Amino acid sequence: MSTALKLANLSLILLFPVAWFAPLLRAGLLPLFGMSEISVISGLQSLWETDVFLALVVTGFALFAPYLKTIGLALVQFELLDRRVMPALTLLGKLAMADIFLAALYIVVAKGMGVGRVEVAWGLYLFSACILASLAISLLTHRQGASLG
Repeated sequence: MSTALKLANLSLILLFPVAWFAPLLRAGLLPLFGMSEISVISGLQSLWETDVFLALVVTGFALFAPYLKTIGLALVQFELLDRRVMPALTLLGKLAMADIFLAALYIVVAKGMGVGRVEVAWGLYLFSACILASLAISLLTHRQGASLG
């Protein structure tokens, strides 16, 4: 297994938590009231107060799915976990992509309503990059493993 691939995956273990606390969006109702920043964590905190079921689903997609996939992939890469778990890790990666879709949908709806302003912040790019990098690392790990076996 490539050392660069292992390091890239291990870096995601550090980058995911940064992305969770980074500002995803800046939203404001009217230009005079300023903009408030929304992160994955602040969004989840608000959601827990209003809709517990949806909060559980989003927490699974945004936090647990990508992180468990990254840790599982690291265990496979270091041969501490059997490669037969790769389909399950791939499923976790697909669930993590659902969160990116939800964030994009919220932006489109908010901008389309014209009630306030919504600006994409750097955290959305970081979070999206982490998810996409995780998918790429998973594919490359699967290919390298297939060529070895």
